[in-house]
Amino acid sequence: MHRISSQFNNNTTQRSLRSQEVRSALVQKQLGTQNRINQLRDDPLAAGHLVRYKSYLSRVNQFQKNAQVMADDLQVREGYINQNLQIMQRVRELAVTGANGIYNTDDLKNMAVEVDELLKELVQNANAVGPDGNYLFSGTSTKTIAFDVVMGNVEGSGYPLISEVRYQGNVDTNKIEVDENAYIPVDTSGNRTFWAEQQKLLSSRDLSSWQAREDSVISVDGQQIAITQGDNVYAVVAKINNSGAAVKASIDPVTHGLDLVTTDSRQLWLTDKSGTVLEDMGIIKDSSQKPPYNIATGVSVSGGSLFDTVIALRDAMLRGDQEAIGGRVLGSIDAGMSNLTSRLAKVGSDYERALVNVERDSKTALNVTNLVSREGDVDMTQAIMDLNMLETVNQATLSNAGKMYSSTLLDYLR
Repeated sequence: MHRISSQFNNNTTQRSLRSQEVRSALVQKQLGTQNRINQLRDDPLAAGHLVRYKSYLSRVNQFQKNAQVMADDLQVREGYINQNLQIMQRVRELAVTGANGIYNTDDLKNMAVEVDELLKELVQNANAVGPDGNYLFSGTSTKTIAFDVVMGNVEGSGYPLISEVRYQGNVDTNKIEVDENAYIPVDTSGNRTFWAEQQKLLSSRDLSSWQAREDSVISVDGQQIAITQGDNVYAVVAKINNSGAAVKASIDPVTHGLDLVTTDSRQLWLTDKSGTVLEDMGIIKDSSQKPPYNIATGVSVSGGSLFDTVIALRDAMLRGDQEAIGGRVLGSIDAGMSNLTSRLAKVGSDYERALVNVERDSKTALNVTNLVSREGDVDMTQAIMDLNMLETVNQATLSNAGKMYSSTLLDYLR
């Protein structure tokens, strides 16, 4: 019930005009920003959906960017591996030529010059830097050069040559997030990509009565393995074999020591994360020595890298040792090329998978954008109609107000 007074018509008219101005300003703001929701109270339910959609859209765009960067990086890495494979093909041709017994010592020395240059090119490719300035084959130590070259005197050469190539990176794996809680692991370790043979570690220490003194954690080829106090060597062997690491552990039947053999061409990476289990077993040196060159002196190590194979070929040519060239060296070259081919296939498959994720994330982003538009974008046609209606109502209100207050100053002149 309203109280009728002399101010009733005026107050009602003013209230209607202010209400129309507020609604008109809201529609004009929606048209200006093209957003249907400018405050949470405009549509609380739709606002909640909109916040979640925008958050998910932001994550999808980041996933797509991650996959694209990964694909670009893999494409560059694939090019360097493929080039090294072609170099190794030429090295193999020289090895077969040098092993056929036709060429004399001087001819082999001349071949060794080309082999040495090919070795330098192999090292250069292995130390390649990507477009972002990071080393491609250093694992997660992307600012550390992958391989360090050691120069030395070599029999048959009058000047220093490359005598050793040492890996300086790590074996940690990058995990690229390409979807919600979905990751693609990328292995960029150079001591796996450029390795020629399975590495074998044969320990001579008798471990038949050995037991772990405390709870410890060891790392075998990047896999962390928990060792419980009181575990014997057989328990350690079982845990290593069940860890998922690309390593096969066993007990030497003669020395009763621990033997480790990689299941493919790679360099073993052994550390004591906590405790001194591997050190006590005589496998590695103390914790001050960093892998992979922390193997104890009493352990027999076999299996070399691609560079070791090429160095062995060059040195055999300088010595004129055709028997060595046609035997172990040629076999190591074939094993190294086989490993390079496998790594090349893995990089190629990872690249294709990355592209699939880029395409999927692109489609997902488009679908989510449509959801954001449905919840948050203003309907321009409807908004323009509403604005025109409010203007018509405003004009009608002003017209009625003018009729109610039609008195003028002339009405008071008599």
